[in-house]
Amino acid sequence: MGDGKMRARETLRLMLRNRNFVFGMILIAIPLSMALFPQYIAPYDPWERVDKSFLRPNSKHLLGTNDIGQDLLSEIIYGARISMLVGFAAASFTVVLGVLMGTFAGYFGGILDELLTGVTDVMLLLPSLPLMIVMASMLGQGYINIILVLSILTWPGVARMIRSQVLSIRERAYIEVSKAIGCSDTRILFVHILPQIVPLSLANIVIRIGAAMVSEASLSFLGLGDPTQKSWGVILYWVQKTGGFSLGAWWWILPPGIMITISVLGFTQLGFAMERIVNPRLKERE
Repeated sequence: MGDGKMRARETLRLMLRNRNFVFGMILIAIPLSMALFPQYIAPYDPWERVDKSFLRPNSKHLLGTNDIGQDLLSEIIYGARISMLVGFAAASFTVVLGVLMGTFAGYFGGILDELLTGVTDVMLLLPSLPLMIVMASMLGQGYINIILVLSILTWPGVARMIRSQVLSIRERAYIEVSKAIGCSDTRILFVHILPQIVPLSLANIVIRIGAAMVSEASLSFLGLGDPTQKSWGVILYWVQKTGGFSLGAWWWILPPGIMITISVLGFTQLGFAMERIVNPRLKERE
Protein backbone atom coordinates (compact mmCIF):
# COMPACT_ATOMS: atom_id res chain seq x y z
CA MET A 1 0.00 0.00 0.00
CA GLY A 2 2.84 2.34 0.89
CA ASP A 3 4.67 1.66 -2.39
CA GLY A 4 1.47 2.35 -4.33
CA LYS A 5 0.99 5.71 -2.60
CA MET A 6 4.60 6.68 -3.21
CA ARG A 7 4.32 5.72 -6.88
CA ALA A 8 1.10 7.73 -7.23
CA ARG A 9 2.71 10.78 -5.59
CA GLU A 10 5.73 10.52 -7.84
CA THR A 11 3.51 10.27 -10.93
CA LEU A 12 1.49 13.30 -9.80
CA ARG A 13 4.68 15.26 -9.16
CA LEU A 14 5.97 14.46 -12.65
CA MET A 15 2.66 15.50 -14.19
CA LEU A 16 2.59 18.84 -12.39
CA ARG A 17 6.12 19.52 -13.61
CA ASN A 18 5.12 18.74 -17.20
CA ARG A 19 4.26 21.88 -19.17
CA ASN A 20 1.91 20.04 -21.52
CA PHE A 21 -0.05 18.66 -18.57
CA VAL A 22 -0.39 22.06 -16.89
CA PHE A 23 -1.35 23.73 -20.18
CA GLY A 24 -3.91 21.00 -20.87
CA MET A 25 -5.43 21.36 -17.39
CA ILE A 26 -5.81 25.11 -17.88
CA LEU A 27 -7.60 24.59 -21.18
CA ILE A 28 -9.84 21.80 -19.88
CA ALA A 29 -10.87 23.86 -16.86
CA ILE A 30 -13.01 26.06 -19.11
CA PRO A 31 -15.31 23.45 -20.74
CA LEU A 32 -15.25 21.26 -17.64
CA SER A 33 -16.56 24.11 -15.49
CA MET A 34 -19.30 24.72 -18.05
CA ALA A 35 -20.28 21.05 -18.03
CA LEU A 36 -20.34 20.72 -14.23
CA PHE A 37 -21.91 24.04 -13.23
CA PRO A 38 -23.93 25.39 -16.18
CA GLN A 39 -26.80 26.57 -13.98
CA TYR A 40 -24.42 28.90 -12.10
CA ILE A 41 -22.57 30.23 -15.15
CA ALA A 42 -25.22 30.62 -17.86
CA PRO A 43 -26.99 34.00 -17.74
CA TYR A 44 -30.24 32.63 -19.24
CA ASP A 45 -32.20 29.43 -19.69
CA PRO A 46 -30.86 28.12 -23.03
CA TRP A 47 -34.29 26.76 -24.03
CA GLU A 48 -36.12 30.05 -23.48
CA ARG A 49 -36.57 32.82 -26.03
CA VAL A 50 -35.10 35.88 -24.34
CA ASP A 51 -34.77 38.47 -27.11
CA LYS A 52 -35.00 39.15 -30.85
CA SER A 53 -33.58 36.71 -33.39
CA PHE A 54 -30.09 37.01 -34.87
CA LEU A 55 -28.88 39.70 -32.50
CA ARG A 56 -25.18 40.40 -32.73
CA PRO A 57 -23.04 40.23 -29.56
CA ASN A 58 -23.89 43.05 -27.19
CA SER A 59 -23.75 43.93 -23.50
CA LYS A 60 -26.96 41.99 -22.80
CA HIS A 61 -26.06 38.92 -24.84
CA LEU A 62 -22.29 38.51 -25.05
CA LEU A 63 -22.51 36.03 -27.93
CA GLY A 64 -25.73 37.33 -29.43
CA THR A 65 -28.86 35.25 -30.09
CA ASN A 66 -29.83 32.49 -32.50
CA ASP A 67 -32.67 32.24 -35.04
CA ILE A 68 -35.38 31.97 -32.35
CA GLY A 69 -33.94 34.49 -29.90
CA GLN A 70 -32.19 32.11 -27.49
CA ASP A 71 -29.04 33.35 -25.76
CA LEU A 72 -26.05 31.76 -27.48
CA LEU A 73 -23.68 32.05 -24.52
CA SER A 74 -26.14 30.02 -22.43
CA GLU A 75 -26.41 27.47 -25.26
CA ILE A 76 -22.63 27.12 -25.45
CA ILE A 77 -22.36 26.66 -21.67
CA TYR A 78 -25.11 24.04 -21.46
CA GLY A 79 -23.87 22.38 -24.65
CA ALA A 80 -20.65 21.45 -22.88
CA ARG A 81 -22.49 18.79 -20.85
CA ILE A 82 -23.52 16.59 -23.77
CA SER A 83 -20.30 17.14 -25.73
CA MET A 84 -18.11 16.24 -22.74
CA LEU A 85 -20.35 13.35 -21.69
CA VAL A 86 -20.22 11.76 -25.15
CA GLY A 87 -16.47 12.31 -25.27
CA PHE A 88 -15.82 10.70 -21.88
CA ALA A 89 -18.23 7.80 -22.41
CA ALA A 90 -17.14 6.94 -25.96
CA ALA A 91 -13.42 7.17 -25.09
CA SER A 92 -13.88 5.02 -21.96
CA PHE A 93 -15.86 2.30 -23.74
CA THR A 94 -13.40 2.32 -26.64
CA VAL A 95 -10.39 1.82 -24.39
CA VAL A 96 -12.09 -0.81 -22.20
CA LEU A 97 -13.05 -2.83 -25.28
CA GLY A 98 -9.59 -2.40 -26.79
CA VAL A 99 -7.89 -3.42 -23.53
CA LEU A 100 -9.99 -6.58 -23.26
CA MET A 101 -9.34 -7.60 -26.85
CA GLY A 102 -5.66 -6.72 -26.79
CA THR A 103 -5.02 -8.38 -23.42
CA PHE A 104 -6.63 -11.69 -24.34
CA ALA A 105 -4.98 -11.72 -27.76
CA GLY A 106 -1.53 -10.91 -26.38
CA TYR A 107 -1.65 -13.26 -23.38
CA PHE A 108 -3.29 -16.38 -24.76
CA GLY A 109 -1.97 -16.15 -28.32
CA GLY A 110 -2.73 -18.97 -30.76
CA ILE A 111 -5.98 -19.02 -32.71
CA LEU A 112 -7.54 -16.38 -30.47
CA ASP A 113 -4.66 -14.02 -31.17
CA GLU A 114 -4.86 -14.63 -34.92
CA LEU A 115 -8.63 -14.12 -34.95
CA LEU A 116 -8.60 -10.91 -32.91
CA THR A 117 -5.59 -9.57 -34.80
CA GLY A 118 -7.30 -10.29 -38.10
CA VAL A 119 -10.46 -8.47 -37.01
CA THR A 120 -8.37 -5.58 -35.75
CA ASP A 121 -6.41 -5.30 -39.01
CA VAL A 122 -9.58 -5.35 -41.12
CA MET A 123 -11.28 -2.68 -39.00
CA LEU A 124 -8.19 -0.46 -39.12
CA LEU A 125 -8.31 -0.57 -42.93
CA LEU A 126 -11.96 0.47 -43.15
CA PRO A 127 -12.79 4.20 -43.54
CA SER A 128 -14.10 5.18 -40.11
CA LEU A 129 -16.16 8.32 -40.83
CA PRO A 130 -18.35 6.83 -43.60
CA LEU A 131 -18.93 3.77 -41.42
CA MET A 132 -19.88 5.99 -38.48
CA ILE A 133 -22.38 7.83 -40.62
CA VAL A 134 -23.91 4.60 -41.97
CA MET A 135 -24.12 2.93 -38.55
CA ALA A 136 -25.48 6.03 -36.85
CA SER A 137 -28.10 6.37 -39.59
CA MET A 138 -29.16 2.75 -39.12
CA LEU A 139 -29.37 3.05 -35.32
CA GLY A 140 -31.18 6.38 -35.43
CA GLN A 141 -30.73 9.73 -33.72
CA GLY A 142 -29.49 9.87 -30.14
CA TYR A 143 -26.31 10.22 -28.15
CA ILE A 144 -26.36 6.66 -26.82
CA ASN A 145 -26.25 5.44 -30.41
CA ILE A 146 -23.36 7.79 -31.18
CA ILE A 147 -21.44 6.45 -28.18
CA LEU A 148 -22.06 2.87 -29.35
CA VAL A 149 -20.94 3.66 -32.89
CA LEU A 150 -17.76 5.39 -31.77
CA SER A 151 -16.90 2.59 -29.33
CA ILE A 152 -17.46 -0.19 -31.85
CA LEU A 153 -15.46 1.42 -34.63
CA THR A 154 -12.48 2.90 -32.78
CA TRP A 155 -11.27 0.14 -30.43
CA PRO A 156 -8.87 -1.66 -32.87
CA GLY A 157 -6.07 0.90 -32.46
CA VAL A 158 -6.18 0.49 -28.68
CA ALA A 159 -6.29 -3.30 -28.98
CA ARG A 160 -3.16 -3.36 -31.15
CA MET A 161 -1.22 -1.14 -28.73
CA ILE A 162 -2.29 -3.13 -25.65
CA ARG A 163 -1.52 -6.43 -27.39
CA SER A 164 2.09 -5.35 -27.99
CA GLN A 165 2.42 -4.31 -24.34
CA VAL A 166 1.01 -7.62 -23.09
CA LEU A 167 3.29 -9.59 -25.39
CA SER A 168 6.26 -7.81 -23.82
CA ILE A 169 5.03 -8.32 -20.24
CA ARG A 170 4.20 -11.99 -20.86
CA GLU A 171 7.84 -12.81 -21.58
CA ARG A 172 9.17 -11.41 -18.30
CA ALA A 173 10.68 -13.70 -15.70
CA TYR A 174 8.15 -13.14 -12.93
CA ILE A 175 5.32 -14.22 -15.25
CA GLU A 176 7.13 -17.49 -15.91
CA VAL A 177 7.71 -17.92 -12.17
CA SER A 178 4.02 -17.29 -11.48
CA LYS A 179 3.07 -19.99 -13.97
CA ALA A 180 5.64 -22.40 -12.51
CA ILE A 181 4.24 -22.09 -8.99
CA GLY A 182 0.73 -22.78 -10.23
CA CYS A 183 -0.88 -19.33 -10.50
CA SER A 184 -3.97 -19.36 -12.67
CA ASP A 185 -4.25 -17.35 -15.85
CA THR A 186 -6.93 -15.24 -14.20
CA ARG A 187 -4.64 -14.32 -11.32
CA ILE A 188 -1.74 -13.54 -13.63
CA LEU A 189 -3.93 -11.32 -15.79
CA PHE A 190 -5.52 -9.39 -12.94
CA VAL A 191 -2.55 -9.22 -10.55
CA HIS A 192 0.51 -8.99 -12.79
CA ILE A 193 -0.56 -7.74 -16.23
CA LEU A 194 -3.61 -5.48 -16.00
CA PRO A 195 -2.16 -3.20 -13.28
CA GLN A 196 0.79 -2.47 -15.59
CA ILE A 197 -1.36 -1.45 -18.55
CA VAL A 198 -3.89 0.61 -16.56
CA PRO A 199 -1.79 3.85 -16.57
CA LEU A 200 -1.29 3.65 -20.34
CA SER A 201 -4.98 2.87 -20.78
CA LEU A 202 -5.98 5.95 -18.77
CA ALA A 203 -3.67 8.10 -20.88
CA ASN A 204 -5.36 6.74 -24.01
CA ILE A 205 -8.80 7.52 -22.62
CA VAL A 206 -7.79 11.14 -22.12
CA ILE A 207 -6.28 11.38 -25.61
CA ARG A 208 -9.38 9.88 -27.23
CA ILE A 209 -11.89 12.14 -25.47
CA GLY A 210 -11.04 14.96 -27.86
CA ALA A 211 -11.37 12.72 -30.92
CA ALA A 212 -14.73 11.45 -29.67
CA MET A 213 -15.94 15.02 -29.17
CA VAL A 214 -15.00 15.89 -32.76
CA SER A 215 -16.81 12.78 -34.02
CA GLU A 216 -19.90 13.64 -31.97
CA ALA A 217 -19.89 17.17 -33.38
CA SER A 218 -19.53 15.82 -36.93
CA LEU A 219 -22.39 13.33 -36.57
CA SER A 220 -24.61 15.86 -34.79
CA PHE A 221 -23.87 18.42 -37.51
CA LEU A 222 -25.16 15.88 -40.03
CA GLY A 223 -28.38 15.51 -38.04
CA LEU A 224 -27.54 12.21 -36.34
CA GLY A 225 -27.47 13.59 -32.80
CA ASP A 226 -30.46 14.58 -30.72
CA PRO A 227 -31.69 17.97 -32.03
CA THR A 228 -33.78 18.50 -28.88
CA GLN A 229 -30.66 18.56 -26.68
CA LYS A 230 -27.89 21.13 -26.41
CA SER A 231 -24.44 20.19 -27.62
CA TRP A 232 -21.83 22.05 -29.63
CA GLY A 233 -22.45 19.79 -32.61
CA VAL A 234 -26.21 20.36 -32.42
CA ILE A 235 -25.64 24.13 -32.29
CA LEU A 236 -23.72 23.87 -35.57
CA TYR A 237 -26.48 21.65 -36.96
CA TRP A 238 -29.08 24.36 -36.34
CA VAL A 239 -26.75 26.98 -37.85
CA GLN A 240 -26.75 25.19 -41.19
CA LYS A 241 -30.38 24.05 -40.85
CA THR A 242 -31.69 27.60 -40.46
CA GLY A 243 -29.36 29.31 -42.93
CA GLY A 244 -26.97 30.83 -40.42
CA PHE A 245 -23.99 30.19 -42.68
CA SER A 246 -25.54 32.01 -45.64
CA LEU A 247 -26.56 34.90 -43.38
CA GLY A 248 -23.00 35.23 -42.10
CA ALA A 249 -23.96 34.78 -38.44
CA TRP A 250 -20.34 34.42 -37.33
CA TRP A 251 -21.28 34.87 -33.65
CA TRP A 252 -23.33 31.67 -33.94
CA ILE A 253 -20.74 29.71 -35.93
CA LEU A 254 -17.41 30.49 -34.26
CA PRO A 255 -18.09 29.89 -30.51
CA PRO A 256 -18.96 26.15 -30.71
CA GLY A 257 -16.01 25.59 -33.05
CA ILE A 258 -13.68 27.43 -30.69
CA MET A 259 -14.92 25.43 -27.69
CA ILE A 260 -14.41 22.14 -29.55
CA THR A 261 -10.89 23.25 -30.50
CA ILE A 262 -10.03 24.25 -26.92
CA SER A 263 -11.33 20.94 -25.55
CA VAL A 264 -9.53 18.80 -28.13
CA LEU A 265 -6.26 20.68 -27.64
CA GLY A 266 -6.57 20.43 -23.85
CA PHE A 267 -7.29 16.70 -23.75
CA THR A 268 -4.59 16.02 -26.33
CA GLN A 269 -1.99 17.87 -24.25
CA LEU A 270 -3.09 16.01 -21.11
CA GLY A 271 -3.02 12.64 -22.82
CA PHE A 272 0.41 13.15 -24.39
CA ALA A 273 1.83 14.28 -21.05
CA MET A 274 0.36 11.26 -19.24
CA GLU A 275 1.55 8.86 -21.94
CA ARG A 276 5.07 10.27 -21.84
CA ILE A 277 5.17 9.74 -18.07
CA VAL A 278 3.74 6.22 -17.96
CA ASN A 279 5.18 4.81 -21.20
CA PRO A 280 8.75 3.54 -20.62
CA ARG A 281 9.61 3.65 -24.33
CA LEU A 282 8.84 7.35 -24.52
CA LYS A 283 10.87 7.99 -21.37
CA GLU A 284 13.90 6.35 -22.98
CA ARG A 285 13.69 8.68 -25.99
CA GLU A 286 13.88 11.82 -23.87
